Amino acid sequence: MQYTIAFYNIENLFDIHNDPFTNDNDFLPTSDKRWTQKKYDRKIYKIGSVISQIGTDENTTPPAIVGLAEVENKRVLKDLLASKDLQSINYDYVHYNSLDERGIDVALIYNKDVFTVNSSETFNIFITDEDGEIDFTRDVLLVSGMLGGEEIHIIVNHWPSRREGEEASSYKRMLAAQKNIEVVNRLKQENPNSKIIVMGDFNDNPDDDSVEELVAGANLYNPMQNLRSIDKGSLNHDFNWNVFDQIMLSINFLETKPSTLKFSDANIFDSKFLTQYNGKYKGQPYRTFVGKKYKGGFSDHFPVFIELRKTD
Repeated sequence: MQYTIAFYNIENLFDIHNDPFTNDNDFLPTSDKRWTQKKYDRKIYKIGSVISQIGTDENTTPPAIVGLAEVENKRVLKDLLASKDLQSINYDYVHYNSLDERGIDVALIYNKDVFTVNSSETFNIFITDEDGEIDFTRDVLLVSGMLGGEEIHIIVNHWPSRREGEEASSYKRMLAAQKNIEVVNRLKQENPNSKIIVMGDFNDNPDDDSVEELVAGANLYNPMQNLRSIDKGSLNHDFNWNVFDQIMLSINFLETKPSTLKFSDANIFDSKFLTQYNGKYKGQPYRTFVGKKYKGGFSDHFPVFIELRKTD
């Protein structure tokens, strides 16, 4: 038996309704972006269609588990799971509202036929800026459950962005790395043989300090470190490819023991239909928006995924 585990930053999946408690004003019918029901419905359909196809070259079944970033609320998750290409799959979701200023959260969707949730919780990352003000970012989501007869723990992340510059914001991602190490260490204290998957949009590459700190501090294997090249990545910024979207595993996923889940493959789902088909951005992710300009695509990120195989 083989299972696809994926992560996808779905680029601002907001509904069209105003939430007075978050800064969702860019995504309203009256905003500059003119975020209408028609555009929302198209986005839901497109993201559902992508999720249903992740890993299908490697696996005949749709993903068992998908971590998501940039989700506004439970309503958009319900709409996504009811979309044309996902409604026939027995998907459910785990989602908590975070204190993120933009009102975007991480979430986990999972196929109830193959994964059973035992527990879930979130962890705040407390960051202060230069003025001592609290800088609210996305929570870290931990979901524990049974896959293929084994308990696994999935940690979903969306680390602080590089908007203020890579160096100026790097301390924030280092704090996020340290929070993940705390969560992993707690799981290992409860059970030294815990099988753990850490996924997310880390806003850093596999060879950046924060990700290397996480891999070393939590004793993880990062299969994504070999996927970045001059013409391949999970997102493109200023014509440079990056692999900010990553899935890492505890090293016991590399062991060959009878009847256990073992890591077998990792990849970026960058099929041609997900890319800009012409012009100077040809081959880059086909986005929903570029600035305020509506493009009608999928996301500014490609999904990433791993394959786990149940050994004989």
